[in-house]
Amino acid sequence: MTASHSPRLRARSLPVLVLLLALSAVLAGCGARSSLFGGPDPFGEETVFGQGRDKAVLINVTGVIDNRAKSGLFRERPGMVQEVVAQLRLAAEDPDVKAVIVAIDSPGGGVTASDVLYHELMRHRERTGQKVVALMLDTAASGGYYTALAADRIVAHPSTVTGSIGVIFLRPEVAGLMDKIGVRAVVAKSGEHKDMGSPFREGTDEERALFQAIIADMNGRFQGLVHERRPASHGREAQFADARILTARQALAAGLVDRIGYFEDALAEAASLTGASDLRVVTYRRDPLPGATEYATAATPAGSGRMALIDMGLPGLDAASRAGFHYLWLPEAGM
Repeated sequence: MTASHSPRLRARSLPVLVLLLALSAVLAGCGARSSLFGGPDPFGEETVFGQGRDKAVLINVTGVIDNRAKSGLFRERPGMVQEVVAQLRLAAEDPDVKAVIVAIDSPGGGVTASDVLYHELMRHRERTGQKVVALMLDTAASGGYYTALAADRIVAHPSTVTGSIGVIFLRPEVAGLMDKIGVRAVVAKSGEHKDMGSPFREGTDEERALFQAIIADMNGRFQGLVHERRPASHGREAQFADARILTARQALAAGLVDRIGYFEDALAEAASLTGASDLRVVTYRRDPLPGATEYATAATPAGSGRMALIDMGLPGLDAASRAGFHYLWLPEAGM
């Protein structure tokens, strides 16, 4: 009897065995630098191209700018701001690094997160003497442009969308939905405006005025940095002060960028600023990427871990669902 059932048992066990083997292969592929439930892998330096001793470090700012950890299948990945700052500190410790090229493909993000990136890039320039070149890719709008303001030179790709120099306040409002389903929020508060911005009721005219005053203050800082960092924009503020988006050519005409070009043009700017004729382009990665180019590395979000097999992040939708002030181009918010 036992012998007659053994083929069935083996057949039933086969899928389980295959699954275990597949899981073992995945875990083995994680390598010595990875831990299934541990922290992120350490950064490793990879040469993108070039053979010179002097280096230009390529750092990517990709996606919505914030400092929230990103969810993976087995563990969280560091937030964007943390990743960029960690790479800047590695570059600061290397005497062979002469320049940093920041490749920006971002619609912006949180006001504070964008300001932290700007501050850290400025501090890096001042403390190390290394030059910073911003290379705008598909989108470098709002907080993406705010970040670029820290650079010694700004190069925009011919098809870049930039601008959106301004602030947006987003808050979901569910008061109408609550009325329909017969649910209400009971609030006890210590001051008249303690719950201003609450999604559970409509805002008052006075509250909207208060929010607008905050927006004006934050926008004043943004516009002030543009005035300070981009002298070529003086007298051309009407071309961008209303927070419109701009093409690369329009941004150049407004004095917001220094030139239109590609990665090799950004590298040429770095070489000109540093006086180094043979810069080797390197990048810091937590995971090896064989055959990586300057475009492959730019297309890979910072901090992507081997075990982050499933990423449920929807940056635009996620940002729109969080109440707060943003240096963010988010056309979906008005749709």
